[in-house]
Amino acid sequence: MQDFNLDYVAKKSVKGIFALVSRTFLIQIVGIASSFILTVFLTPSDFGVFFIVSSLIVFLNYFQDIGLAASLIQKKDQPTRGELNTIFTLQQILVFLLVVPMFLLSGYIGSFYKLSPEAMFLYYALLVSFVLSSFRTIPTILLERELNFNKLVIPQIIENLIYNVVLITFSVLGFGVTTFTIAVIARSVVGFVVTYLVKPWRPGFGFDFASIKSLMSFGLPFQLNSVLALIKDDLLTVYIGKVLPLAQVGYIGFAQKWAFMPLRLVMDNVIKITFPSYSRLQHDKDALRTAIEKSLFLVSLIIFPAIIFMIFLAEPFITFVPKYQKWLPAVYSLMFFSFNTLFSSISTPLTNFLNAIGKVKITLYFMVFWTVATWVSTIYLISTMGYNGVAFASFLVSISSVLIIIIARRYCVFSVFKSIVKQFIASIVMGVALFLTLPLVTNLIWLFVEVIFATTFYIFVLYLIAGRDLKKTFKFVYTAIRSKE
Repeated sequence: MQDFNLDYVAKKSVKGIFALVSRTFLIQIVGIASSFILTVFLTPSDFGVFFIVSSLIVFLNYFQDIGLAASLIQKKDQPTRGELNTIFTLQQILVFLLVVPMFLLSGYIGSFYKLSPEAMFLYYALLVSFVLSSFRTIPTILLERELNFNKLVIPQIIENLIYNVVLITFSVLGFGVTTFTIAVIARSVVGFVVTYLVKPWRPGFGFDFASIKSLMSFGLPFQLNSVLALIKDDLLTVYIGKVLPLAQVGYIGFAQKWAFMPLRLVMDNVIKITFPSYSRLQHDKDALRTAIEKSLFLVSLIIFPAIIFMIFLAEPFITFVPKYQKWLPAVYSLMFFSFNTLFSSISTPLTNFLNAIGKVKITLYFMVFWTVATWVSTIYLISTMGYNGVAFASFLVSISSVLIIIIARRYCVFSVFKSIVKQFIASIVMGVALFLTLPLVTNLIWLFVEVIFATTFYIFVLYLIAGRDLKKTFKFVYTAIRSKE
């Protein structure tokens, strides 16, 4: 087993986070711009179509390798060529068994959801994207195991830049749902090519039952976790798409997209790094404790104030932007989804930690509970609150995620309170300042001024109560970035 210590992993992880965040900054800006432009030029119904069809394809992603890819990342020893070939072969068999029926059933699916011909082309494009993504799994795994995040980020940057530029261009040109079709094909082809340029790997076929058996002890529970997450989220979207009008599904998709934006910008990058990093440190509990607390500190530093901004500024922003008032019905859903983001920012790193140390069955039990609770509460609340019930149910279920703190502490004693309390206080104080000054905001210019004021105020308050922690953190980050390891 390769020897990894805290200092090495911490430096590699910090450099990885810096690489992902700094190098994807342009992508994030373009992504936010494309989301804004899409919601201006597309109707809620168009947005609803993409939300539903994307969920159908996401359904396939959970079954393409039955958790064996994650097993290779979590595995203590270096994977052999035979194991890599076995995973690749099994994955292609599963992809074939999934794509062919989905293609043959396309007519039934289109009829069931009353999809237009343009929506069906989007469906086929997403199937092609699914096939191409399966060929990228092994090179990506190898980069993650090496903690080589500088290279891992390159395909992500290029494919997302292409995707968002295409989305912006064709939505402005009035292509409607077809905008997504063109963007999906462009992203999948570019991502496939760039991945193999960054990490060349010669695909090979083979089948070793011993390798499958050893990897399945972690992979199968991990994959069951993923399947339950699929049922909890994306399959629920498929259900919602049948019981609610497409415009209301569009409101839900709009609210979820913007409320989860902080998670996508911050948490996705952190998760991509912390899972392999925690896995490399699983032999050292003291190192794990430090890594967990630093992860929670950095995540809450950004996500907590972002949630406050979303809650207080979403409605005035929608009101002040021309052609954007059509999304006002989504404001309450956006707020409830934002509260979900708050709890997810704490529970997700801890779920990641449990998976990394091999306690995947524990996270499986949590996922069973969350899945059942989400479906039951959503179906009931839709009947009483309408489409806003989807977001409210999501918020209620997310509260229970604090239980994972208790379980995680059985395997590593860490302090969530110490890691997040100062950021939480600074965010609440900023929220009070926003509440008191919002009546003065009468147009977009003053809203922009309000954002600058609130951000400055948050930094000032945080520096007053956590200046020492910030200095230590930034000093370590600076040292890690400059390190040549």
